[in-house]
Amino acid sequence: MRLFSALVAGLVGLASLPAISATRLIKSTSLQTCIENSDFSASLFNVIFTPDNGTISIDIVAVSSLDGNITAKLMIDAYGLTILTDNLNPCDLGMAQLCPIKPGQFSLQSETQLSNSVVDSIPGIAYTVPDLDGVATVVIYNSTGAQVACVEASLSNGKTVNTPIVKWVTAVIAGLALLVSAIASGLGYSSTAAHVAANGLSLFGYFQNIAIIGMCSMPLPPLTSAWVQDFEWTMGIINVNFMQSIFTWYIQATGGTPSTLLQNLNSVSVNVQKRSLEYLNLAKRSASLVARSNNNSDLSTISTTYNLHGIRRVAYLAGIEITNLFVTGFTFFIFFTFIISFILVMLKLIFEGLSRMNLIRPDRFGEFRQRWLSIIKGIIYRMVLIGFPQMTILSLWELTERDSPAAIVLAVVMLLMVNGLLAWAAFKVIRLAKQSVAVYKNPAYILYSDAAALARWGFVYVQFRATAYYFIVPILVYTFIKACFIAFGQSAPTMQGIVLMVIEFFYLLLVAILKPYMDRRTNIFNITIQSVNFLNAILFFFFTGVTKVPGIVIGVMGVVFFVLNAAFALVLLIMIIISCLFALLSKNPDTRYQPMRDDRASFIKSTAQLPGVMELEALGATARGDTNAKY
Repeated sequence: MRLFSALVAGLVGLASLPAISATRLIKSTSLQTCIENSDFSASLFNVIFTPDNGTISIDIVAVSSLDGNITAKLMIDAYGLTILTDNLNPCDLGMAQLCPIKPGQFSLQSETQLSNSVVDSIPGIAYTVPDLDGVATVVIYNSTGAQVACVEASLSNGKTVNTPIVKWVTAVIAGLALLVSAIASGLGYSSTAAHVAANGLSLFGYFQNIAIIGMCSMPLPPLTSAWVQDFEWTMGIINVNFMQSIFTWYIQATGGTPSTLLQNLNSVSVNVQKRSLEYLNLAKRSASLVARSNNNSDLSTISTTYNLHGIRRVAYLAGIEITNLFVTGFTFFIFFTFIISFILVMLKLIFEGLSRMNLIRPDRFGEFRQRWLSIIKGIIYRMVLIGFPQMTILSLWELTERDSPAAIVLAVVMLLMVNGLLAWAAFKVIRLAKQSVAVYKNPAYILYSDAAALARWGFVYVQFRATAYYFIVPILVYTFIKACFIAFGQSAPTMQGIVLMVIEFFYLLLVAILKPYMDRRTNIFNITIQSVNFLNAILFFFFTGVTKVPGIVIGVMGVVFFVLNAAFALVLLIMIIISCLFALLSKNPDTRYQPMRDDRASFIKSTAQLPGVMELEALGATARGDTNAKY
């Protein structure tokens, strides 16, 4: 009991010290008010309890308008369930600064030794479960018994599922699928290459969807917030220290005011996990995010408390200043596109050199060496497609943030470029498919027999059956609409939760009805992924609090979200690894896949065997007077 009493002392000003992962602890690093016109607030709040030495350390800087003796009521909430209620008196705790309390600013620093009985009374699971969903609330009363203040602190044990190893494993395996696909394509195994690439892109898209849903502005349980943060790398949100220094300079040099929130953590209180006090049957909190624009750059000044949600929460948890977020995503998008293009050019030069030195057969990687320029253009288009959700969301969000004039220009250019390029690619593919249908009664003929078109535009349609060549359009529309609500709906979490659930439902319905992917196995793979995306959207709708469900339900849903997605991600990763191993180790990996009904393989092979077939077909069409056959 005394532990929680001491926590109150910190609750009436609490914030946790940095924790070492190997050390058992319970801590808090933010304190916020939970009623309007609270007479007590803290600008610095650090409280940490370490059971190994039985001490609780408190470091608080607070401002109070209270005068006289006070009492407090402490409530400890775990996963939405109130597990402790206790009445406290600062005078009994020996806190001279609070007995009696005086108006003005005061600081409180203390370290108290707790008895072994108190330390042993805390269950060991409290120190081991990652991302503990705990909240301590203190309601303060004056000498007449009237409620005059309310403060709330999130509790943590220093353990988290937001770890670099998860980021690296998911990134490496997703990249491995694309690499194996490229190798299989270069070796002539077109069916294997198409399947591995399609599954790899679907896996990346699933990871990206987790990152996107984590950008919604509804309050998230700590476990949920930590898990979605593991996948923000798919949105180009990667923290590299020296680059962040450059981005801060860039924002300032181009007329913006960089935020300095991360530089002032020793003097401000930052809250990224806010539970509605309705779950605790207390007065409704008036907690809105501190607004910021370039005309009111309050994130660059020292304030008392910042409540971060949505995209700002993602930036803070990634260790990135909020004004640097767009430039970070933009830079990594350009960087990876350039690096992959550079590698392809170098491979072209290496293969040509090895061929001239007779170290490889002249026909080895012949398709790549012959059409390398078209392949590089196709890869760039594929990178634009992968980065489409990332750059659309960040660019639209930047238009609301206005970090600097130059950043706004970059956002507009990127928004027009990625949307324009993909719209042009979709138009070209639809045009080619319609020409093929008009002449050959089969959309697959031109799409797969024209090697140049396949190399450049194949990323748009190879994952679909030939008759569903158009499905890239619903995907682009679905992604763009979702991006608009994520970027522009940061101040409306309830609206985001409802719209996101509706969008995911109708997209799931569309995929399940049309079954647009190349074969039954790939359709099942993608329908299952979209089903999980829809379930995630349902869970996030409940996180908005609009359903008024008990707090324990929200806590359980946070755990369910993590377990569901962790297990599902593991299954997908194992499936991708198995596919890659078959592709690399089998003598003929194409035998693992059934021939596709659109007969694309025969068109590809016939073109490879007869390099002049397209020119002969065009010449024959001209001789017959089939002017519509020109492509």
